[in-house]
Amino acid sequence: MKILLLLHHRFELWTLPLWFVEKLHQDFPDHEVVYRDNYDGVEEYLRDAEVALTLSLRPDQFKAATKLKWIHCPAAAVHQFGFPEFVNSDVILTNGSTVHAAAVAEHVVALILALSKNLHIGARFQQKHVWGQEQVWYAQPHIRMVAGATLGLIGLGSIGRAVAKHASGLGMRVIAVREHPEKGKAEGVDEVFPPSQLETLLSRSDYVVLATPVTSQTEQLIGAKQLSQMKKDACLINVGRGQLVDESALVSSLRETRIGGAALDVFEEEPLPVDSPLWDLGNVLITPHTGGLEENLWARQYELFSENLLRYLKHQPLRALVDKREGY
Repeated sequence: MKILLLLHHRFELWTLPLWFVEKLHQDFPDHEVVYRDNYDGVEEYLRDAEVALTLSLRPDQFKAATKLKWIHCPAAAVHQFGFPEFVNSDVILTNGSTVHAAAVAEHVVALILALSKNLHIGARFQQKHVWGQEQVWYAQPHIRMVAGATLGLIGLGSIGRAVAKHASGLGMRVIAVREHPEKGKAEGVDEVFPPSQLETLLSRSDYVVLATPVTSQTEQLIGAKQLSQMKKDACLINVGRGQLVDESALVSSLRETRIGGAALDVFEEEPLPVDSPLWDLGNVLITPHTGGLEENLWARQYELFSENLLRYLKHQPLRALVDKREGY
């Protein structure tokens, strides 16, 4: 069996470390492991691959992979595989959502605490050598306690469940919208609503966290209408994908202080263009898609991928399986 590791990214941490490749060779000596760090001539490598670890494939590349039976995407987001040829095929898809859940959840907590205490505004005064006590106090969003605040969580997958657990531990009341509310509540969640009751969640939340995948139902889920349904002092936190938010509508709401503020880790275009108005808005905290970064990232990936590889060889169900039609 041929296992193709196909990974290329401008950011070094998202590229496959060589120890990962070497360990696969050692742990699975009876199988061919091929590593490619670029897409040049990839069709030839895909032609006889049965398993592939990759962040994305184009339809024409997938068409060449006639023996492919399973793709593992190390990212949590898999909307890039949503083309009909793949969705309608028998190829299995797994993802890295369970790998990233803990790190992203901690990042969300950090963003909530930073927004609640206006740490991002204080940091700007530090750079200017200004004692900005009054300015930080009167800034938008206003300083407040996290304990007792309501967190509105959109999405209860691996990341959402981890966020709920942390937020509950901080004394927050957690309410959530999930695609299938019949699945019930997760640990730390007080109420669950169907997508049709998104307005209820938005109107009650002090912090709205987007932790849902990009699908045809969630693309630009938060637009002008939804932003107008939020509290005037509420904050939006996006650690999902930039495509979940109408960015121009968000800029307008923030400029006119129709909502309290936002903490954004993901954007419609990445890297965020230097001329984006988001950079200069005082009520915005920007992190450059660093929510999932942590030093043990690839060790966690290897644990998941190698366990699934053993399961695959034994014809057992795989962990982190994605419903291709649902998109998560």
